[in-house]
Amino acid sequence: MAIKTTINYSPNFEVKRRKKKQVKYLVFHYTGMRSEKLAIDRLTKIQSEVSSHYLIKKNGEILRLVPDLYVAWHSGKSEWFNKKSLNKNSIGIEVSNKGHQFGYEKFTLNQIKSLIKLSKILIKKYKIKQKNIVGHSDIAFDRKKDPGEKFPWKVLSKNKIGIWHNLNQLRLKKLRNDFVSKNKIVEFYKDIKKIGYSIKHLSSIKKRFVVKAFQRRYRPELINGKIDRELCYIARKISNSLT
Repeated sequence: MAIKTTINYSPNFEVKRRKKKQVKYLVFHYTGMRSEKLAIDRLTKIQSEVSSHYLIKKNGEILRLVPDLYVAWHSGKSEWFNKKSLNKNSIGIEVSNKGHQFGYEKFTLNQIKSLIKLSKILIKKYKIKQKNIVGHSDIAFDRKKDPGEKFPWKVLSKNKIGIWHNLNQLRLKKLRNDFVSKNKIVEFYKDIKKIGYSIKHLSSIKKRFVVKAFQRRYRPELINGKIDRELCYIARKISNSLT
C-alpha cells in the first residue's frame, strides 16, 4: 500500500542511520501550537532542536519531516516497558492540533483517515507490536498530555492500531467514581505496569500523573487522576489481554 507524502525535511535528527529492526515503537503526538504554520516552522527550524518523522495537517496532508531510518527528536525523556529514551527506537507522528494550552480541538476526519493509512504502513513495514503503539503522555506522563483525550484511540484500535478494550460502556459507567480498596489500587498499578507504564519510585504527584495518562488513553470521559472501579476494571482487562 502506497501513501502520498509531501517532503518538508527537518534538520533536527541524528546523522547516524539506524537499522530497520531497531524501529520498535510508534509514538503519536499533537503539535500543541497556536497555528499549523507555527508548528511546521518549529519542527523544521534548527534552533528548536525538535522534530518528528511525520506531521499530519488538518486537511489530511502528510508531511515527511525526517526519513524513517534516522532518529528524530520527538519523545525526549521517556520510558515504556523499562525501555528509556525512545527516540532511538521509535517513529514519531505529529498531528496538527492546538492542544490543551491553546484550545484543544477534535481531530479532523481527514487527519484520522491519513493517520490510519500511515500507521498501517509503518506497523507492517517495521513489524511494530500493538503494545508498542503509544501516545507521548504514555511514555512521558509527568511532562506531557498529548495526543490527549480527544485522540481517536478507539477508532484506531478497530483498524488494528494500538490496544483498546471491548468492555460494555454502560456497565463501565456504573463503576465510575466507585471507591476501591488499597489492595485494588496496588493491583491497578501492577496492571498498568504490565501494560507498559513506568511506575518505579513514583511520588504521590507522579502517581496522579500516570493515572491521568491512563485515563486520557482508556477512559477519556473523566480525567481526574483518581483510581476508581471503572479504571481498575479496564486496566485488568487490558493487562489480561497481553498474556
